Amino acid sequence: MIDAMVGVLVLAGTPIGQAGDAPPRLAAELSGADVVAAEDTRRLKRLCADLGITLSGRVVSYFEGNEHARTPVLLEALLAGERVVLVTDAGMPSVSDPGYRLVAAAVEHDVRVTAVPGPSAVLTALAVSGLPVDRFCFEGFLPRKAGERARRLASLAAEPRTMVFFEAPHRTQAALQAMGEAFGDDRPAAVCRELTKTHEEVRRGSLVDLARWAADGVRGEVTVVVAGSAGEPDLATDPGSLRAAVTALEESGTTRKDAIAEVARRAGLPKREVYQVVHVAD
Repeated sequence: MIDAMVGVLVLAGTPIGQAGDAPPRLAAELSGADVVAAEDTRRLKRLCADLGITLSGRVVSYFEGNEHARTPVLLEALLAGERVVLVTDAGMPSVSDPGYRLVAAAVEHDVRVTAVPGPSAVLTALAVSGLPVDRFCFEGFLPRKAGERARRLASLAAEPRTMVFFEAPHRTQAALQAMGEAFGDDRPAAVCRELTKTHEEVRRGSLVDLARWAADGVRGEVTVVVAGSAGEPDLATDPGSLRAAVTALEESGTTRKDAIAEVARRAGLPKREVYQVVHVAD
């Protein structure tokens, strides 16, 4: 049972681009907070100026580098009855941003946790992508190392839901190329750059086309939306069935390379997985 004497943790969504998108409650929560924990206190200062408010409570930093050490301090404030508002640079705290540790600690100690809903890069990109939105999954940032990234993407090759990723601009081309290798170059996708900002751009096309576009360099905040697998359910994915499907295409005149690519597409598998299955038998 939540103790009425303890404080409240408020996860406050902030604009992902334009300050005018701030939810109406944000200004009231910030100005009335006992403690404001911010991922970047300088950005918080600019946000408050845009909102035309003055903070009356204490301001502390809360970012990846000090999240572990600062969480017990904020929990102590909550247990003392204070209202703590947590904001990150953009979007909702704890979604690929600091916040999860504090939420988990608050829940463990029966502290009330609530939220001020706000703009979301995930939902905004999904909505404008032009890809199916009835079912989707959020995968956050891919691993930076190529091998780990390839393994993560391989595990998603048969995922039927639309997938949403965050990516750093300087790694966008490499990520799109890796997605093409895992999902097939012709998989539909969209790269959403600088959402809601002055230079907003949404590029739609196949993964291979988007990778070529990204070769010229990408700037700003990037969200990538990729269509789910359309693998044909009648094609079994056991090794024998995969080899048989490749052989059948080869006998009809298709090159082995193209046959492997087609079977991988139909089965919703990475091309290299089908390649390995075929060549193990050779």
